[in-house]
Amino acid sequence: MEERKDLSAIGQEILLTARNELYMNLPYLDVALCALRFVPGGGMTLSLATDGEQLYYDGAWLADRYLRSRVAVDRAYLHVILHCMLRHLAKKRGKVPELWDLACDAAVESILDSLHYPCLEEGTVPAKQKFYGECRQDMPVLTAEGIYRHLLRRDLPEYQVAQLQRRFLVDDHGLWDPEQKDNQEQSQQQDEKWRDMSDKTQTAMETVLADQGTGGEAVLEQIKVSNRDDVDYRAFLRRFAVPREVMAVDGDAFDYIFYTYGLQLYGNMPLVEPPETKEEKRIEDFVIAVDTSMSTSGELVRQFLACTYGILRSTGTFTRKVNIRVIQCDDQVRSDTVIRDLEDLKQYMEHFELCGGSATDFRPVFEHVAQLQKEGAFTSLRGLIYFTDGMGIYPRKRPPYDVAFVLLEEPPLAVKMPPWAIRLVLDLPGLERAVREAVEEDEIDLSELPEL
Repeated sequence: MEERKDLSAIGQEILLTARNELYMNLPYLDVALCALRFVPGGGMTLSLATDGEQLYYDGAWLADRYLRSRVAVDRAYLHVILHCMLRHLAKKRGKVPELWDLACDAAVESILDSLHYPCLEEGTVPAKQKFYGECRQDMPVLTAEGIYRHLLRRDLPEYQVAQLQRRFLVDDHGLWDPEQKDNQEQSQQQDEKWRDMSDKTQTAMETVLADQGTGGEAVLEQIKVSNRDDVDYRAFLRRFAVPREVMAVDGDAFDYIFYTYGLQLYGNMPLVEPPETKEEKRIEDFVIAVDTSMSTSGELVRQFLACTYGILRSTGTFTRKVNIRVIQCDDQVRSDTVIRDLEDLKQYMEHFELCGGSATDFRPVFEHVAQLQKEGAFTSLRGLIYFTDGMGIYPRKRPPYDVAFVLLEEPPLAVKMPPWAIRLVLDLPGLERAVREAVEEDEIDLSELPEL
């Protein structure tokens, strides 16, 4: 028993040493590095574990690992801290546990492998680099959410998942289960605490350390993704609508007092009648541009268009007759399809084929739309949505309408969008959730929608 106490004390000293060494190299993580209380974990089989409040450790394991490699201890400590900062614990709810744990470990290890400090350098591990390369074919930034979707799509056999788990396993995730929290309010407060730390870290890195590029970009990229707010894609689409009169009773412009008073006074004759039309904002002239370069997956494009169709199908957004242009472009315009009504859009979705596969240049789309405007193809074009990974050549001049670049992943920091562009980062679950809400709110028959 005495030996265990001594090893626990030694383990705490090792963690303090690792924390100080990390702080000297990554000062922008100062608050996060000190956010967990050290608690001896007794008979744990793994090095470290956290519940978001405490850092549990096994002194014997730490002592043995420290003698073998100080770098391994430093990496393990930062590995746990990054899990908390990226809020992997709270996001586990509703996920396949084994795949989510693996995705989180791989995402954090990809950050550590990009931080070129002596205290974190473990050398190149080919198996890990191979997996990173496979994931980067689907996403520009290796986030836990993106890797998790990648693993779901691949549907690997159990033995391959086990091999990947052994490559990336560092800490114990047994305390991560948010479903078992006795106090949901406490769990939410804990998540907010780590979000606040991430916000402060992001601000520090974007200001004080903006010109220092010693690998910290990988931390910033993932923190930006973690701090990203959920976006209501339906509300976003409505900003491109224009006021139009529609056949419907306008309750806001109708005084029911005179209506009911007339019924009371004359029996069945109201003094005023409700107006038969009202002004609503509807989408009519609109452009959907699709990046068909090699970096964009045809399946992702199809899902994006299907989700957009489902939202536009909402009666509160879409008019009976529209003028939508769906343009496919890589480094030149490959196709331009005119959509006049919902049936046209549905037919386009059912027979959709991706055209292109070259490099990305956004300028041809804007030049093409400008020519269409000169020819009178649009009456009142309010906006253009460009589905892309964000990496390409942007036009310098702002067009005379709103432009939104919709991305399913946070682009690398090297990507600089023009200041006039609206950047909207979504994910497929968020798009599908918006479709479900539109279906429920407007009582749309699911059979009318393309298969998502």
